[in-house]
Amino acid sequence: MESPLLAVLLLVGLVIGCAVGSAYARARRGWADYQTVKKTVPTARRGAWLLIRGVAVKAAVIGLLLFGAVAYAAVGSDDETAGPAPSPSTTQSEPAHR
Repeated sequence: MESPLLAVLLLVGLVIGCAVGSAYARARRGWADYQTVKKTVPTARRGAWLLIRGVAVKAAVIGLLLFGAVAYAAVGSDDETAGPAPSPSTTQSEPAHR
């Protein structure tokens, strides 16, 4: 009677051992991945700030160009060689021919 009991206990021990072993392996792998990523964060952060700075500079240049275009349009040009505008004239229409 002890033989089936030992077989069941051995089977339960193997199942529990496999579950604990795989959980331990996942935890070790997760810790190793965490340490690797932790070392790369400062470099990635520096790169992200460089990209943000580039976008901010481009946005500022575009904003200044837009401001300059609006200011130029509001002031108008200094070129007064166009002369006076033509005055509207009345035209006489001929009666319709039949």
